[in-house]
Amino acid sequence: MFKRFLAVLLALTLVIGLAACGQEPAATEEPAKSEEPAKAEEPAKEEESAKADENWKIGIMTGTVVQNEEEYRAAQNVVNKYGEEHVITMTYPPKFMDEQETTIANVVSMASDQDVKAIIICQAVPGSGAAIDKAREIRDDILYVVGTPGEDPSLISSKADVVFQMDELSMGTNVPEQAKKQGAKVFVHYSFPRHMSYPLLSARRDIMKETCEKIGLEFVDATAPDPTGDAGVPGAQQFILEDVPRMIEKHGKDTAFFSTNCSMQVPLIKSALDGGAIYPQPCCPSPFHGFPSALSIEIPEDKKGDIDFTIEQIKAKVAEKGGTGRFSTWPVPVAMMFIEAGAEYSKAYIDGETNGKIDMDVIKEKFAEYAGVDVQVSTLNENGKQFDNYFTVLLDFLTF
Repeated sequence: MFKRFLAVLLALTLVIGLAACGQEPAATEEPAKSEEPAKAEEPAKEEESAKADENWKIGIMTGTVVQNEEEYRAAQNVVNKYGEEHVITMTYPPKFMDEQETTIANVVSMASDQDVKAIIICQAVPGSGAAIDKAREIRDDILYVVGTPGEDPSLISSKADVVFQMDELSMGTNVPEQAKKQGAKVFVHYSFPRHMSYPLLSARRDIMKETCEKIGLEFVDATAPDPTGDAGVPGAQQFILEDVPRMIEKHGKDTAFFSTNCSMQVPLIKSALDGGAIYPQPCCPSPFHGFPSALSIEIPEDKKGDIDFTIEQIKAKVAEKGGTGRFSTWPVPVAMMFIEAGAEYSKAYIDGETNGKIDMDVIKEKFAEYAGVDVQVSTLNENGKQFDNYFTVLLDFLTF
């Protein structure tokens, strides 16, 4: 009995051994089986990459409507073009000097979104450099584009990837010269200590003063309240409304007025036109900057953003008050150009259409596409130091 059991056991062992040997070909087929999932992964990876491309976002931070409506509207134009799924907008606080932590927090908030590939800050108020630093601690792959910086060029150029600025130094010469062409005998420059602490604005003021002396204009260095101070924007605007008539009474109607602050442009345009004076250019040159509000121009919904329509309306209103030839600006809104052309540059960067983060040729291309006129683009050279990522722009005047 035991022998029979042992014989059966040996037979079973032999069968099992043969079966195991018979599975060897199956083992050689394993790579073939594993290849199928590998092939299936390629479309999955392509799909994932396509999804990542679709999920790109651009963050834009501007001032509020009260501070500078143009910049705020420009951000909304980008939203309208690409949709809320691709564009995040935020504003910095009205009293940004006292609330820099809010500016920092807003930039960090945008950078925290993993789909955000570029962030635009315009105006790049004080605190923007610190905000970029803080955001880079989270993400070092984001493109940072800033416009109209309120911090020292050496500081902001070391923080941002690309900086856009009006050619402030050239404006120091051409704004007084424009005023002279318009019949000015006196040039009044309104500003305040905070703005005069900005190297470029201070240097521009000095060049304006020197230019006025050369071309025979009396230069008046006038101090206005800081809109970020205790009286806020209303206090600064009220000062302009009261002081411009005093200046005209003292110096005569052939007085040209210029202010370094956005919120002062509306009362400055209104007071200068009512008093028969001269206004060569807003601080941020543009047909939209200050003119429609100051001249009570109602722009229909279907004409919003229509530069030609706005220019014709301004010309008509200025003519009604006898100001023809004495009011001027640039033919396109420079602050809006920094944001909207900056967004197009950011999109080109995201799509791999730029030579890295700094590509002057593409920047020029995007500015020209936006403006429709010649835009002079240069890199900043300050006291012999060249800033290769700091781009300054200059356009010719449009006289109403």
